[in-house]
Amino acid sequence: MEKKATSPAPAKAAAPKKQAGGLNPVFVIPVLLVIGIVVYQYICGDSSHFVDGDHEKGPKSGDYFGIVYEGGPIVPLLFTCFLTVLVFSIERFFILGRANGAGSIDEFVRKIKALLDKNEVEAAIKECDKQKGSVGNVVKTALHKFIELRTETELTKDQKLAALQKEVEEATSLELPMLEKNLTIIATLASVSTLTALLGTVLGMIRAFAAMGNTGAPDTGALATGISEALVNTALGIGTAAIATIMYSYFTSRIDTLTYKIDEIGLSIQQNFSAHN
Repeated sequence: MEKKATSPAPAKAAAPKKQAGGLNPVFVIPVLLVIGIVVYQYICGDSSHFVDGDHEKGPKSGDYFGIVYEGGPIVPLLFTCFLTVLVFSIERFFILGRANGAGSIDEFVRKIKALLDKNEVEAAIKECDKQKGSVGNVVKTALHKFIELRTETELTKDQKLAALQKEVEEATSLELPMLEKNLTIIATLASVSTLTALLGTVLGMIRAFAAMGNTGAPDTGALATGISEALVNTALGIGTAAIATIMYSYFTSRIDTLTYKIDEIGLSIQQNFSAHN
């Protein structure tokens, strides 16, 4: 009896390529450090911000550039923290905006679910081509797998559903690194900027108390300088930490929304496959 040849398994639908989006912190952060030092030394430290152009006489009344300069050597580090949070936050705005695709995510989800309910898979793929973005890429990959599995005869229905779910998960895992890139830096700076500010505060207070201890009597000028240094560092650090915390929470919320939409469409795809196949 002639043995029936086993037909080869259909090729796996190509997963979306992992997008290399975002700035490289290895190069960006040193550049921002240099900018922070330049701003501190040549803008805040410019002689025009000080009485008679003399740093020893202190900043002019109400001149915040001179006041910030009095914060001491920790200020350039805090400038770097602030600029890093600012630059990577702007970068995430652009990356996540591009990940959303060309149109409204909610409208795209409604269109895909409506087309799947009618079993119009090819039309749904065309919508993915129009939408683009991370959600569009993942859904398109899942729909190609959907079409592939419809002609598969060697797998049971449960195995096909499991393969379809796995395809969605794998496609999602390829998109997430691009979305989450550099968020760790923003989250880290929320803590690091506070600790750096605390270091500047402690150094300022040491300076203030040292001025009192050297003479045995309060030196109001040196005491004021030390306290000013402490408070400037505290203000810069707390402000940077607050911005970093807000930005991190905002971006993680947006990423969670994107993954929820992907999960929602993925479930619709599986339900549609189960109903029509």
